[in-house]
Amino acid sequence: MLLSLLLCSCGGKNATENKEAENAKPALMWIDAEANFARFQNRDSIDYYLQKIKSLGFTHAIVDVRPITGEVLYDSKLAPRMEEWNGAKRGDFDYLGYFIEQGHKLGLEIHASLNVFCAGHNYFDRGVIYSQHPEWASMVYDPEKGIVPITEMKQDYGAMVNPVNDEYRTYILGILTEVVTKYPALDGVMLDRVRYDGIRADFSDLSRKKFEEYIGKKVDKFPDDILTWQKAAEGNRYVPVLGKLANKWIEWRTKTIYDFMVQARETVKAANPEISYGTYTGAWYPSYYEVGVNFASNTYDPSLEYSWATPEYKNFGYAELIDLYATGNYYTDITLEEYSRTNNVVWNETDSQGQTGTWYCVEGSCEKLRTIMGDNKFMGGLLVSQYFDNPSKLTDAVATNLQKSDGLMVFDIVHIIDHNLWNEVEAGMRKGGAL
Repeated sequence: MLLSLLLCSCGGKNATENKEAENAKPALMWIDAEANFARFQNRDSIDYYLQKIKSLGFTHAIVDVRPITGEVLYDSKLAPRMEEWNGAKRGDFDYLGYFIEQGHKLGLEIHASLNVFCAGHNYFDRGVIYSQHPEWASMVYDPEKGIVPITEMKQDYGAMVNPVNDEYRTYILGILTEVVTKYPALDGVMLDRVRYDGIRADFSDLSRKKFEEYIGKKVDKFPDDILTWQKAAEGNRYVPVLGKLANKWIEWRTKTIYDFMVQARETVKAANPEISYGTYTGAWYPSYYEVGVNFASNTYDPSLEYSWATPEYKNFGYAELIDLYATGNYYTDITLEEYSRTNNVVWNETDSQGQTGTWYCVEGSCEKLRTIMGDNKFMGGLLVSQYFDNPSKLTDAVATNLQKSDGLMVFDIVHIIDHNLWNEVEAGMRKGGAL
């Protein structure tokens, strides 16, 4: 009788656990290539941290295999392999293959992250743009230097590529095909930096030609008809002033990114129909037009709310193309109530100007994203380094993203390890219902 009760009890517990696992929201842990290079070139580190994130309720590991240098962390016939970083040598094993093997043993999904329109690191003068293809560098319109290659902008770490460069697009699509073909057991790809550098890019002769073809006429004053710079009233900085063709230019850039996302999805799915097609973007939609990206649903019309959106802009919302979408709610204010007290001005990485409003807290961002994403799911992302000075807020950010979005994305594991923030992450996972 005791044995029967024990068996029934165990069966009931397992059924409950299985039910909870089925209903759990996805929780993604991002593993950056460069920042984690030394630590994760050891198999035992991979074993340990995969087990660690699994024990905390994470369901996915996003493994960066093409950092901003354009080098890759696997044996490629197309791209140079990253042999060392900051003095650390690569391990003598299949990096991505081992993540897939060990992750699957634990029931984790393994997705490969690749930086798309970036191929160099400006801090180190390193990468594909520096060593092989300087002609791929995006031409940026700087208020003081004029139109120059992005490799001259040393304050910006990422050497971005012009998204309309057909030679480069063929090259990066080949790399995507190579990854999903070489690793058939891979669960998905997560595309990063599928965008322009910012509102100042790209002002090359090639972009001018492509834009003129799009609008069917010559641009009389380039770049003034699109953009000029004006010195701000305070501080040593400039603000953009949009010209008469700016909104059409914004539309064209967004179509450029949309067309690539369509092409990349078709390429990936042709190589492996079962693989997940994912991407990461910043969550700050009101200013994300500056990088040429419309990640909203194609049912949402931004021209009803935003002056920079033409009526055609809505045609290039790509949410419906994405199987796994992560977006960065990178805000230090968590709740709407908190933001109403602080009214912080937020400077996101790609913004030319500071931003304010209810978008710029985690809760408010999630509510707004629900509107523009329609029925499409999104994983609310957080940047761990924003909470070094106030670790309890990391707990709240984890919990709020889990509660208010369709899942969680944490960037990056190195921040948690180096600052020993595992307890705060675990508390947030419990509070958010993932544990």
